[in-house]
Amino acid sequence: MPPQAALALTEDRRRCTGESHQALCALLEATGGPLTIPAARHPEQARLETAVFLACCKIGGLSEHPLGIVQVRPGEDQLALRLVNEPSILYYWAEFLLPRLNDCDEFSAPQDWITGVPGLRYRREKGGVCLYRPGMPASILLTGFSPHQWDRIVDRLTDYNLLQPRPDWAPEERAAYAAAAATPYEPPSIYSPLLRRVRATAGPGPVNGTDAWQALGHGVRLETTDGPPCPDLIRLLGDGPTGLGWEVAHKRCTCLCDHIHSDVGCNIDFREPTTGRFVYYSNAKRGRTLDDHPRQRSAEENRTAFA
Repeated sequence: MPPQAALALTEDRRRCTGESHQALCALLEATGGPLTIPAARHPEQARLETAVFLACCKIGGLSEHPLGIVQVRPGEDQLALRLVNEPSILYYWAEFLLPRLNDCDEFSAPQDWITGVPGLRYRREKGGVCLYRPGMPASILLTGFSPHQWDRIVDRLTDYNLLQPRPDWAPEERAAYAAAAATPYEPPSIYSPLLRRVRATAGPGPVNGTDAWQALGHGVRLETTDGPPCPDLIRLLGDGPTGLGWEVAHKRCTCLCDHIHSDVGCNIDFREPTTGRFVYYSNAKRGRTLDDHPRQRSAEENRTAFA
């Protein structure tokens, strides 16, 4: 196959995941066509990816990599995420993910009993840190940094009374998990595929934030601070080879005329055809740059991550 033709066949997947063309060449030999992105095989894998994605969306826009994710390696039975090798990013991931008990009264909803991802534990593995839930057929491998750094950061969270030392689930975690699994508001059929394509939400600027949460009704809100041009996102999530078949129900796009205006953004209402749910996407186009203040803040957070 000519090199240019091969590059074209991996282009959309590379844009969605950050994988290299060289790493994808072996898959090209098996498919002979444009590369798709596999979905999680087991429902528990999709649920874990959903919980991790929603928890880490709280990070905001700290770098050019959404959620601090440089690369996604999607497999049917495991997801590998390469993170930015910065202590501040690792600190936020540990803080937002690792579960701990909340001080709640008896009338609180089970979802409020736990901060972080219920049941989540981690273990060091060759090449990274593996996130898993005891007894569940699901895992996410975090790479791109020394696992020793992760341990040092977790040691700093002693005031959080983390549930990590427990080998099994706490009763409060099981109740919170069951409540989340029963709710229609956090559908793994939407959030898990988004995490596997999270780099599709990054624009060309130096600061990219991606956030998602429950919208009114049964919909989902998806927001980027400085996302990609709308035609690219529609192809990558819609009808392109890596797409999910999302249909555009409504669009207000300003990409071609005033993309540099920070007070005008883009809005797309996607419809997920299988469930009929809507994903309400907005690109704020804040046009932020890494000026001295964000650089100083990032440097200070990196210094204090191990303090």
